[in-house]
Amino acid sequence: MTTNWKKHLAAIVFAALFALTAQAQKFAYVDTNKILESVSDYRKAQDELDKLASKWRQDIAQEYDKIKGMYNRYQAEQVLLSDEVKKQREEEIMNKEKEVREMQKDKFGAEGALFKKRQELVRPIQDKVYAAIENYAAEKGYDFIFDRSDAAVGIIYSNASFDKTSDVVKRIGK
Repeated sequence: MTTNWKKHLAAIVFAALFALTAQAQKFAYVDTNKILESVSDYRKAQDELDKLASKWRQDIAQEYDKIKGMYNRYQAEQVLLSDEVKKQREEEIMNKEKEVREMQKDKFGAEGALFKKRQELVRPIQDKVYAAIENYAAEKGYDFIFDRSDAAVGIIYSNASFDKTSDVVKRIGK
């Protein structure tokens, strides 16, 4: 099963369960993207991340331009080069390409510098927002708060008394 399919199925199941048992429960939804955009520190962090990413993209583009120049020089001089020098130049070009791909991965990969910087700058703000949502839910007596900012609706707060995971685990264990 794909992740999107699982999310949609979970949303449908939750909606069906809630429709059947909604009489005593309070629901709400928020748009976390709108909330985050309203926080000036978040906007500043996003601007900083955008500038950093833009600079790194520029640096990588310049490195690819250097590789293109190396390749063009190689193509122009190829007929005059010995087989050994040709091989050496080809290896230099391939090594440079590998180096730039690594640079790209180091900056933009799943655990790259941009991801780490985003965690450093944005995570504390997100934690603050989620804490505010939880406090609001507890104060106002909401049992569930959904996030509608993404295409797939997700629960961002739920009253622990509605968690029936252990009941299901017990039934499976029989």
